[in-house]
Amino acid sequence: MADTGRPEFIETILSTLDRYNPETTSIFQEYVVQQCETRTYDSYANLALLKLYQFNPHLAKDETITNILVKALTKLQTLNDLLEGAAYREFWATLDSDDLYADLVADVQGFEELIRTRIAIATAQAAKRIQREVFEEWVNLRGEKFVEFVEGYCGWSLDGADVVVPDNDDNQAKTTVVREVVRFDQFSRIVKRAYEQTA
Repeated sequence: MADTGRPEFIETILSTLDRYNPETTSIFQEYVVQQCETRTYDSYANLALLKLYQFNPHLAKDETITNILVKALTKLQTLNDLLEGAAYREFWATLDSDDLYADLVADVQGFEELIRTRIAIATAQAAKRIQREVFEEWVNLRGEKFVEFVEGYCGWSLDGADVVVPDNDDNQAKTTVVREVVRFDQFSRIVKRAYEQTA
């Protein structure tokens, strides 16, 4: 096995011109099956196989492509769960923890900006003011880039150690008046039941 955890023969193929040889397709396909069985994931090898499919569509196997996508989605589900749970610090830490994540999102132009926008929208729906240090961690920006994001992109302001979010429909406290209409016959049934239970 290579240091990366991939088998030596796969490492050899990937580090030579054999990675472009259509004859290695079946080896990569078997390696995808192995990844599924052993709960591992090798994005670099899988991307090499997808590239071979791109130039040799007659060799493509739908089942293998599906398996690669499912394995990638499993990783992305972890990131999605962190975002859904508003665990923004953990999201960025996880994204930076493994080159695999970088490989999965490499071709998505503006991926990090889209995530920051999503976090800013969620923040604007729930807060009027947030500590700068906390929001820096949430959007994974510091210094001038952070100021540019907050003031230039979001249109918010900085007030000392805080980020100030303008009032909007979602971050305003609203009083709700609940009015129920109870008819007399409904009220009389409640009194009757109460009387029957004490008797």
